[in-house]
Amino acid sequence: MPFKKKNVERLDSNYMQQYDAYIERQKRKKQRLMRRLVLFSIAAAIVFGSLTVYHFNQRALHAEKEEQYEELQNEMATLEQKEKNLKEEISLLNDEEYVLDIARTNYFFSKEGELIFNIPEEEPSY
Repeated sequence: MPFKKKNVERLDSNYMQQYDAYIERQKRKKQRLMRRLVLFSIAAAIVFGSLTVYHFNQRALHAEKEEQYEELQNEMATLEQKEKNLKEEISLLNDEEYVLDIARTNYFFSKEGELIFNIPEEEPSY
C-alpha cells in the first residue's frame, strides 16, 4: 500500500500569521532560556572550580603551618630545657665551693698541702 500524499494547502489568514508569530516567539523564548541556562552553568562551574582550588590551597597551607608549628614547639621545648640547665649552672656557679671544685679538677689548683699528680689518660706506648 503506497503512502498517500496529503495535499493540504495552508491558508494565508490573519489567524495563521498570528499563530506563526506566536510560535516564533516561543522558539526565541526557549532559545534565550537555553542560553541563560548554559551561561549560568558555566558561571557556576567556574565559581565551584575556583572555590575547590582555593579550598585545596588552604588545606595545603594549613598542613604546612601545622608542621611548622610542631617544629617550633619542639625547638621551644629544647630551648626551655637549655634555659633550665643554664639557670641551674648559674646558681651552682654562685656557690664558691663548686667553683673551687671545678678549678681543682679542670685547672689543677690545689688546697694547701695537697699534691696533684697528672696521670695521662692515654695508654703507654711500650
